[in-house]
Amino acid sequence: MRRIFIIIAAGSLALIAGLALIWPPVLWSLVVVLPLIVRGIADMTQTRHAVQRNFPLIGHGRYLMELIRPEINQYFVESNNDGKPFSRNDRSIVYQRAKGELDTLPFGTQRDVYAVGYEWINHSLAPVHPDPSCERVLVGGADCTQPYSASIFNVSAMSYGSLSKNSVLALNGGAKLGNFAHNTGEGGLSPYHLEPGGDLIWQIGTGYFGCRHPDGSFDIDMFTKRATLLNVKMIEIKLSQGAKPGHGGILPAKKLTPEIIEIRGVEPGKDVLSPAAHTAFTGPLGLLGFVQTLRRASGGKPVGFKLCVGKRQEWLAVVKAMLVSGILPDFITVDGSEGGTGAAPMEFSDFVGTPLNDGLSFVNASLIGAGLRDEIRVIASGKVNTGFQIVAKLALGADMCNAARAMMFALGCIQALRCNSNQCPTGVATQDPELVAGLVVEDKTTRVARYHKETVKSFMEVLGAAGLTHTRDLMPWYVNRRVSALETRTYATIYPQAQPGELLTTPATGLFANLWAEANATKF
Repeated sequence: MRRIFIIIAAGSLALIAGLALIWPPVLWSLVVVLPLIVRGIADMTQTRHAVQRNFPLIGHGRYLMELIRPEINQYFVESNNDGKPFSRNDRSIVYQRAKGELDTLPFGTQRDVYAVGYEWINHSLAPVHPDPSCERVLVGGADCTQPYSASIFNVSAMSYGSLSKNSVLALNGGAKLGNFAHNTGEGGLSPYHLEPGGDLIWQIGTGYFGCRHPDGSFDIDMFTKRATLLNVKMIEIKLSQGAKPGHGGILPAKKLTPEIIEIRGVEPGKDVLSPAAHTAFTGPLGLLGFVQTLRRASGGKPVGFKLCVGKRQEWLAVVKAMLVSGILPDFITVDGSEGGTGAAPMEFSDFVGTPLNDGLSFVNASLIGAGLRDEIRVIASGKVNTGFQIVAKLALGADMCNAARAMMFALGCIQALRCNSNQCPTGVATQDPELVAGLVVEDKTTRVARYHKETVKSFMEVLGAAGLTHTRDLMPWYVNRRVSALETRTYATIYPQAQPGELLTTPATGLFANLWAEANATKF
């Protein structure tokens, strides 16, 4: 649109000049035209609003609507778990924090506290200041020689290709500025992940991008070369993604550039479709052997895997394999089916996979039942964007949280839902160079870091309001949910709880005993 604006502006001036030779009074139209051209030029050169940079003049329409939005949507309420888009309240929280605007609400809560699904944490009459050490989590088990001190809140997996280079630069720059980690997504390590110098979690998906042979198989030598880079702090094996579990990654051909083709090692002109399953290993024992291989090849860095919980006996098969082999991942990322993606088949996005709370609580309980919970860090991912949501996920058993869409909002995403079309108007999720140019890296870097800082601050304030000095004191009975108009229950009564070591008895006891008996450490 910038190019079109320049053409229209130049054409308008030329037309007025030509008509003036015939009818001089037409020069009075410059009183209107010149201010519009000046305003358009100002739009193209400012750095705060990507929509205005990409769409001079007409981009103001969006911001004019924002001015009246609070009044026309004062009673708009949408649960964070209903449907794929974030609610207006959730987006507003991210925008306000990222922009450094007033982070308070007038007229009290804008959520229906009597609606089914409403959640809250009870405060204490003796609030405290939590231990600042709560903000960091040490990741690395007994076999890890380079443990990593991670922030309790980090950038979740989003690939270069799905995101623009400016988005990646801003996310990693924000991670550097705010001292938190940036997950690369399965698209490989790009120069834009490495240039700012922020901490990286390198995700290895089924396509093995960045560490693959020409036939698509895993290349251990290429992996070793990249995994030992200083910026790479952790390695994450992607088993499945919440937004499309059981389905490989999708990068539409229209978003492929020569640079992305080179980074990923794929064919031009075709959609990049990752296999649904890994080829470098088979079965639970094979997975853990792969974990051990990557840990050694990376020089002892933390290695774990990411999954959306599906068939529960298959997850328990992995737990059994841990006990049989003695090989433990350093961390496990649990992704919820409500997680987002740039492209997914509708049925997979809406109807396949376990929601985060259900999957997270099950993984946590099974690790407790197997006596392994203290050895492994658990990361929660899937629509986590506020301090309260971090508290809620930690109450269900997470040690830390990742966010993707919220970080995109911090970059300036307006949820235009054009991620898979290469036409993202803010330059966040497109490879169109004209649109990418609208996203100014320096400005968005600051916004990402500010959003992270304010959200962690909010988490600490909520934790302290509950009278808790440390995250280890946070239990599932602290969080409440309204399950009907007349009944509320705590997480402890909604989600299954396990006793330490109950699965190790012969026969196993507890809620998962039957599933445990079905699980086989040698196959999924």
